[in-house]
Amino acid sequence: MECKKQQNLARCNCTYEPCAKKGICCECLQYHLQSRQLPACCFPDDVERTYDRSFESFARAWGLTG
Repeated sequence: MECKKQQNLARCNCTYEPCAKKGICCECLQYHLQSRQLPACCFPDDVERTYDRSFESFARAWGLTG
């Protein structure tokens, strides 16, 4: 499968500038899941900027906690 890095970059909301995985979604997702996190694109921009990519942060951001 061909990577569509340039197209992915147009939609990537990651603000972590030294990231070498920007636009390479398969690598980004694999990296974050190994750390029990989700990538930036799963979060609203204001939450993404906190760099808290935990599952718990995701649940809070989308109102999935009770």
